[in-house]
Amino acid sequence: MGAVAVADVVAGPSLGFLPLVSVGPAFAPLVGGWKRTACVGGLSLLLCIALGWVDDLTDMRRGAMAVGSVLGVTVAGLVAVSMRRKREAELESVRSIAEAAQRVLLKPVPKLAGRLRAAVSYTSAVAEARIGGDLYEVVAAPQGVRVIVGDVQGKGLEAVETAALVLGAFREAALDEADLEEVGNRLARSVDRQLDGERFVTAVLAEVSAHQVTFLNFGHPPPMLVRDDGTVDLPEPETHALPLGLGAHGVAGPQPYRAGFLPGDQLLLYTDGIIEARDRGGRFYPLAERAHLLKEQDPEAALETLRQDLLQHMNGPLQDDAAMLLLRYR
Repeated sequence: MGAVAVADVVAGPSLGFLPLVSVGPAFAPLVGGWKRTACVGGLSLLLCIALGWVDDLTDMRRGAMAVGSVLGVTVAGLVAVSMRRKREAELESVRSIAEAAQRVLLKPVPKLAGRLRAAVSYTSAVAEARIGGDLYEVVAAPQGVRVIVGDVQGKGLEAVETAALVLGAFREAALDEADLEEVGNRLARSVDRQLDGERFVTAVLAEVSAHQVTFLNFGHPPPMLVRDDGTVDLPEPETHALPLGLGAHGVAGPQPYRAGFLPGDQLLLYTDGIIEARDRGGRFYPLAERAHLLKEQDPEAALETLRQDLLQHMNGPLQDDAAMLLLRYR
């Protein structure tokens, strides 16, 4: 508005800068409330009248049109502020509901479970979303600490619904079944009954007990074990099984396999949103090469460092949800 006033005074009435004074109240609703918009509109109106007097346009139709345009834009700005406030309130309500759903579906994992320290990082690929198709859970069962990390095929509300189904079945089976393989079988039966045959869930189950960890892999990326000396292992089963929800194909389920898990070791379970993240050159994120980023003393800070390195590798927004669950043997 100041620049328009200076230009109008310098150029005179011949170029007709006066109507541009209304840009002030036009932009005010974007950054302020109705009071600020009204103040900017009033200032613009006074400036328009003053410039009209300087340009000797008080009796001319062009001056009246400039004043009318300022008034009209100010009124429209006040209406826009009211609509914006209403939409912001609706968005805040939706966010509150989403946060409540997240607390029910993806409960905060216990920081301490037996002799394990746990931490979680979850980044949704959907802007402003805090929940998606990735899932995780930690259950302290009598047989040991049992965990699951999974990835639901697809996105949107259907993916969230499927994630809720898998987590509910796992939480119940992890406490009831004496063997991890039976937990997997019960989980597979529950998912097969509920899914329509087109959706599926990749998942890896782990049970930590007595200096070893037992895995059950349903078509999920292999877990990453970071030893106390810094070496990295990616234990995989001898034969790969289908994801959950594809039991109608009649293929045998996954077989458990084991690896050592000693004090000072770390276990990272993750979803494919981590290892399939590409940089601008099309190169996948080298997770195993970034294992040294997990050396920080605080596990939450270690996961955040790894997450920031992932975002820096992509140099842009995530294309898929990315979940990481870190277990440390204390």
